[in-house]
Amino acid sequence: MELAQPIIMLVLMFAIFYFLLIRPQQKRQRKIQEMHTALQKGDKIVTIGGIHGTIDAIDENRIVVDVSNGTKLTFDRQAVRDVINQD
Repeated sequence: MELAQPIIMLVLMFAIFYFLLIRPQQKRQRKIQEMHTALQKGDKIVTIGGIHGTIDAIDENRIVVDVSNGTKLTFDRQAVRDVINQD
Protein backbone atom coordinates (compact mmCIF):
# COMPACT_ATOMS: atom_id res chain seq x y z
CA MET A 1 0.00 0.00 0.00
CA GLU A 2 2.92 2.35 0.71
CA LEU A 3 4.23 1.89 -2.84
CA ALA A 4 0.92 2.96 -4.43
CA GLN A 5 1.05 6.53 -3.13
CA PRO A 6 4.30 7.55 -4.91
CA ILE A 7 3.06 5.97 -8.15
CA ILE A 8 -0.24 7.88 -7.92
CA MET A 9 1.66 11.12 -7.28
CA LEU A 10 3.92 10.44 -10.27
CA VAL A 11 0.95 9.79 -12.55
CA LEU A 12 -0.80 12.91 -11.23
CA MET A 13 2.30 15.05 -11.88
CA PHE A 14 2.58 13.67 -15.42
CA ALA A 15 -1.11 14.44 -16.08
CA ILE A 16 -0.68 18.03 -14.84
CA PHE A 17 2.48 18.41 -16.94
CA TYR A 18 0.65 17.09 -20.02
CA PHE A 19 -2.38 19.37 -19.70
CA LEU A 20 -0.38 22.50 -18.82
CA LEU A 21 2.56 22.18 -21.24
CA ILE A 22 2.36 19.47 -23.89
CA ARG A 23 -1.26 19.74 -25.01
CA PRO A 24 -1.32 23.56 -25.50
CA GLN A 25 1.93 23.36 -27.49
CA GLN A 26 0.43 20.69 -29.76
CA LYS A 27 -2.63 22.89 -30.34
CA ARG A 28 -0.43 25.87 -31.28
CA GLN A 29 1.63 23.73 -33.67
CA ARG A 30 -1.53 22.36 -35.32
CA LYS A 31 -2.95 25.88 -35.76
CA ILE A 32 0.31 27.14 -37.34
CA GLN A 33 0.43 24.13 -39.69
CA GLU A 34 -3.17 24.78 -40.77
CA MET A 35 -2.34 28.45 -41.43
CA HIS A 36 0.69 27.50 -43.57
CA THR A 37 -1.41 25.00 -45.52
CA ALA A 38 -4.17 27.57 -46.18
CA LEU A 39 -1.86 30.29 -47.58
CA GLN A 40 -3.03 31.66 -50.93
CA LYS A 41 -1.86 34.16 -53.51
CA GLY A 42 -2.97 37.65 -52.48
CA ASP A 43 -2.86 37.02 -48.70
CA LYS A 44 -1.31 39.84 -46.70
CA ILE A 45 1.27 38.33 -44.36
CA VAL A 46 3.95 39.06 -41.77
CA THR A 47 7.09 36.93 -41.75
CA ILE A 48 8.94 35.77 -38.66
CA GLY A 49 11.47 38.51 -39.43
CA GLY A 50 8.76 41.17 -39.30
CA ILE A 51 8.52 41.83 -43.05
CA HIS A 52 5.02 42.79 -44.23
CA GLY A 53 3.90 41.98 -47.75
CA THR A 54 1.47 40.25 -50.07
CA ILE A 55 1.92 36.74 -51.43
CA ASP A 56 2.62 37.04 -55.16
CA ALA A 57 3.35 33.37 -55.91
CA ILE A 58 3.27 30.19 -53.88
CA ASP A 59 4.36 26.60 -54.33
CA GLU A 60 4.77 23.58 -52.09
CA ASN A 61 7.73 24.87 -50.07
CA ARG A 62 8.26 28.55 -50.93
CA ILE A 63 6.38 31.79 -51.32
CA VAL A 64 7.24 34.96 -53.22
CA VAL A 65 6.24 38.08 -51.28
CA ASP A 66 5.68 41.47 -52.92
CA VAL A 67 6.91 43.90 -50.25
CA SER A 68 6.87 47.29 -52.01
CA ASN A 69 6.59 48.70 -55.53
CA GLY A 70 7.34 45.39 -57.24
CA THR A 71 10.14 44.35 -54.88
CA LYS A 72 9.75 40.60 -54.42
CA LEU A 73 11.40 38.38 -51.85
CA THR A 74 11.36 34.58 -51.66
CA PHE A 75 10.77 32.84 -48.33
CA ASP A 76 10.17 29.34 -47.06
CA ARG A 77 6.52 28.75 -46.33
CA GLN A 78 7.39 28.24 -42.63
CA ALA A 79 8.71 31.82 -42.45
CA VAL A 80 5.13 33.15 -42.35
CA ARG A 81 4.16 34.20 -38.83
CA ASP A 82 0.71 35.72 -39.40
CA VAL A 83 -1.88 36.24 -42.10
CA ILE A 84 -3.36 39.72 -41.69
CA ASN A 85 -6.11 39.81 -44.33
CA GLN A 86 -8.81 42.33 -43.57
CA ASP A 87 -12.04 40.32 -43.79
